[in-house]
Amino acid sequence: MSTDLLASLSHNPLVKQLGLPEVPSLRRHRPGDPLLGGPVLVAAVGEGRFATAVTAFVEEQEQTAHTEVGEDKLYAAVVDLTGATTLADLAAAQEILTPAVKKLGPSGRLLLIGAEPAQAAEVSAEAAAVAQSLDGLVRSIGKELRFGATANLLVAAADVTPAAIDSSVRFLLSARSAYVDGQVVHVGAPVGTPADPPEVDAPDAEERPLDGRVAVVTGAARGIGAAIADTLARDGATIVAVDVPAAGQGLADTANRTGGTALQLDITADDAADRLLAHLVERHGGVDLVVHNAGITRDKLLANMTPDRWNSVLAVNLGAQLTINEALLAEGSPLRDGGRVVCVSSQSGIAGNRGQTNYAASKAGVIGMVHALAPRFAERGATINAVAPGFIETEMTAKMPLATREGGRRVNSLKQGGLPVDVAEAIGWFGRAESGGLNGQVVRVCGQSMLGA
Repeated sequence: MSTDLLASLSHNPLVKQLGLPEVPSLRRHRPGDPLLGGPVLVAAVGEGRFATAVTAFVEEQEQTAHTEVGEDKLYAAVVDLTGATTLADLAAAQEILTPAVKKLGPSGRLLLIGAEPAQAAEVSAEAAAVAQSLDGLVRSIGKELRFGATANLLVAAADVTPAAIDSSVRFLLSARSAYVDGQVVHVGAPVGTPADPPEVDAPDAEERPLDGRVAVVTGAARGIGAAIADTLARDGATIVAVDVPAAGQGLADTANRTGGTALQLDITADDAADRLLAHLVERHGGVDLVVHNAGITRDKLLANMTPDRWNSVLAVNLGAQLTINEALLAEGSPLRDGGRVVCVSSQSGIAGNRGQTNYAASKAGVIGMVHALAPRFAERGATINAVAPGFIETEMTAKMPLATREGGRRVNSLKQGGLPVDVAEAIGWFGRAESGGLNGQVVRVCGQSMLGA
């Protein structure tokens, strides 16, 4: 990966005098660090459904839960707006948020919790408007925050309990979500309950949330795939690393490093799904988490696109996922109850990208697939979601022309590229047994890029 020179120099007083943008240092998760980095404001407007549970969670983390903004800096602010139904309620939210954002410290977290607009419409058109307004509110706040702070919105369905949003609250308030900003995440009733959840001591539960879970990662030999395998293993998962035979050495390195197993497999082969599932049954008796990370690029302007470039990208990035997912949905598949499937899409699939019509089409197709298959996976007691990375610092982006690379780094609210671990952390969140309320979701890991929706 290339060095971000501006990030390295931006805190230098001389560089500041030149008027160059300051690149904040992001707080990322390190094993052993506390989940919360300081006091948290917990407030509610109207009859909020989650403020009491969030307060209890903050206190369990041995942090102070403030009900009002005081003189002290805040690590985070959580505002429960599930009971907000009028413009007067929205005005009350502004009176809480304005002083709160001034008190957020570096890498602070702002989390709004709102109601589903469609369900709010059953109360009144005004209630639906207020619920929908939080979307624009949180995205705008994210673009105003400084020093690496982020803002996100959880939208909770009417039948959702505090337990169903717990894993999302933990993720979005923690350092694991360093590069997730300006996102709107919908939480529904939990899907799937693992038959025999592993016994984990309370102090270890947050450090190893994937204990006892078997995780498959495709494209695991290098780059983001290797980081995903490393991060899931760190969190307790047993890793099955998958990649093409040509990447055998890198694949073996990943498997050895994570204490997992390696499976050399071309996922576009006709028998790929059968071989993968047979391996899972034979070696592990089943699977709890499948991460579709494998992907390729074959960039050309559409005017110069050839069928082999087009077809190879669609086959790896989308066709293989469709085939494997159908096999996972089939009767008798090794996907266990409480299983999680996470697909890697891309910002390019949302915003498009010049010279990447094949790649962008495949990654947009991943999003369509996730939306379509979510109900079917729910019937099986499992979920399917996607992450859509933005500009991530990898060997591939290091080879970009300097101007293109700098543009990718700066055109987001955090003014820098993400790291492979940022994508991996989001996948780990989706992969938790407790994340059953997340299904059919697409979350961008892009630092709130200014490109696309």
